[in-house]
Amino acid sequence: MRKIKGGITAPAGFTAAGVACGIKKGEEKDLAVVASEKRCVAAGVFTTNRVKAAPVEISRRRLRRQRSAQAIVISSGNANCCTGQRGSQDALRMAELCAEVLAIQSGDVLVASTGPIGKFLPMEKVDQGIRHAASRLRKKGAHDAAEAILTTDTVTKEVALVETIAGARIRMGAMAKGAGMIAPKMATMLAFITTDALIGEEALQECLTNAVDKSFNRITVDGDRSTNDMVVALANGLAGNRTIRRGAGLKPFQKMMELACAELARLIVKDGEGATRFITVTVKGARSFAHADKAARAIANSSLVKTALHGGSPNWGRIMASLGYSGASVKRDLVDIYLCGIRVARGGAAADLHAGKLSEALQGNEIEVIVDLNLGGFEQTIWTCDLSAEYVAINK
Repeated sequence: MRKIKGGITAPAGFTAAGVACGIKKGEEKDLAVVASEKRCVAAGVFTTNRVKAAPVEISRRRLRRQRSAQAIVISSGNANCCTGQRGSQDALRMAELCAEVLAIQSGDVLVASTGPIGKFLPMEKVDQGIRHAASRLRKKGAHDAAEAILTTDTVTKEVALVETIAGARIRMGAMAKGAGMIAPKMATMLAFITTDALIGEEALQECLTNAVDKSFNRITVDGDRSTNDMVVALANGLAGNRTIRRGAGLKPFQKMMELACAELARLIVKDGEGATRFITVTVKGARSFAHADKAARAIANSSLVKTALHGGSPNWGRIMASLGYSGASVKRDLVDIYLCGIRVARGGAAADLHAGKLSEALQGNEIEVIVDLNLGGFEQTIWTCDLSAEYVAINK
């Protein structure tokens, strides 16, 4: 498996476009369309927040009714959430107009939006934007589309892979957005994946669900969960491979999707609002995976831990405190803590260490936190970032 260029349009049969239509101020791109030349098998994973935006409700309902789609229309700069009946009508209108200009069925268009909550979409501008984007659909439109879905992001997030699976060269492309309000349980994060693989409906959904669990569900920037989270995958079958089904034959494709999603997830954390450090938190030696997960998430979401690591402080007591309230099974006198490979706590107490070496290690752009509970054989890893004054400036 290797990385290739092309982003969301790397697979055969996909085109994309991103344009500015006036949802955002200025000339920033704010509307994207991704389309396939033929109908695709489709899968989706959506936010577990009980307050869901209209596009989430509509796209989720469509994928429950039929596991197929041919296009996705995405707006940024407005979440279209908490907008009542009009919000639902506007989301449906986006799908209908996109279908009309692409000459496909309205039910084959999925809708996504991201941005501030509680405002109506400027539909006249959105209508014009969809028409404009549809007229600009092209193979080289991937980067424009990746730009158009951003909000507080500072960089685009794209990846493309190729691998020989089931007798054919299969390509996969993906793009995502997200920098704040990130603690997915599939934050405002969106991700879209395309592939030219021929794959069964159940197999694609299984792969996507598993990949999300190992990537987007393992990241946190600020502990907030969005109303608009969505990850959608489209597979058009143009690679001409033998049909991929559930079972042993699914593993190579599963690995491919996991790699794509993990790459995007890491890019989201690295671009976290105000972030200066990428932090990997691993809790091992837990009595169960659930205990490891609770402990790792408590550490990764702790404002005190995140601000300490922002300042390069080796304050491992904050890590110990977050373990204590995490809900995981913890025995204080068994806990070992490592920062950047240096043991700072042994058996729940301070370890002898070289302070200068640790201080130097904590100045890097990537920091690794490892906690060994010494209670069992389960572990979990969560990716997070530091918490800076800039985060407050962005969100105040």
